[in-house]
Amino acid sequence: MKTVIPGQISTPELHGILQSSIAPRPIAFASTIDKNGNPNLAPYSFFNVFGSNPPTLVFAVVRRVRDNSTKHTLENIEETKEVVINVVSYAMVQQTSLASSEYPKGVNEFIKAGFTPLPAEMVKPFRVKESPVQYECKVKDIIYTGSVGGSGNLIICEPVLIHIHENVLNEQGKIDQQKIDLVGRLGDDWYVRASGKALFEVEKPLTSLGIGVDALPENIRFSHVLTGNDLGILGNQKSLPSKEEALNYVHSNEFKEKLISLGPDLNNKTTHHIAQLLINKGWATDALNYLLANES
Repeated sequence: MKTVIPGQISTPELHGILQSSIAPRPIAFASTIDKNGNPNLAPYSFFNVFGSNPPTLVFAVVRRVRDNSTKHTLENIEETKEVVINVVSYAMVQQTSLASSEYPKGVNEFIKAGFTPLPAEMVKPFRVKESPVQYECKVKDIIYTGSVGGSGNLIICEPVLIHIHENVLNEQGKIDQQKIDLVGRLGDDWYVRASGKALFEVEKPLTSLGIGVDALPENIRFSHVLTGNDLGILGNQKSLPSKEEALNYVHSNEFKEKLISLGPDLNNKTTHHIAQLLINKGWATDALNYLLANES
């Protein structure tokens, strides 16, 4: 394993390691305005949400590594203490990248990148019409972590108004992760698109506590077939059935129908392979019963 001591490599090299390994990162497309009313628009991927009561968003405007200069976004926020954070969808990612170009102060990135400015209601900076969700924010604090190239300046924001395009909502009025089609930043020139087959769900641990991987029999825990993800799913079950309960269940018509649905070649598969197929179908309880029923 390669071991790196941050103080013993160059800042650009460390910057690259951080960006490539701490990813994907959401993008804050920050709209600001200076004291003279000139708009600025720039993306920042050192960004996330840090609370909901009060709602808190934080992004970092990093001093340029090559010459230790600061960015217009930071200068504008220092003057006005306001920002609109627009999220970035796949449909606007190329224009967003263009807006990251280092145009001289006073150049309007809305115009350069072809975005449509919308007036905000509670702050002065403009919203980006093309963004599916726009956060009008008051800046609560700025934390300066250093004064050299690569130092981050943390912009701590409180959203005071949120705008959500109706076309990214589902029938329940909630944001649909497929429809919003967000993108995230990786290292170098790489991005990731959060939609389609790239999306998957992980059921949150039960509030009543799952049984834990340690409760599984040893031959299951140390399976050569079941993966760590498989074991995590099994360990999140509410209870561990007894051998008798497991046998009764796998002989039920309900389970037999599920087994048939897996395909005709099950005779060529091991118990653990069949259990894995059940897990992949979303039938974790069935898989656990099957494993316990066939435990020697």
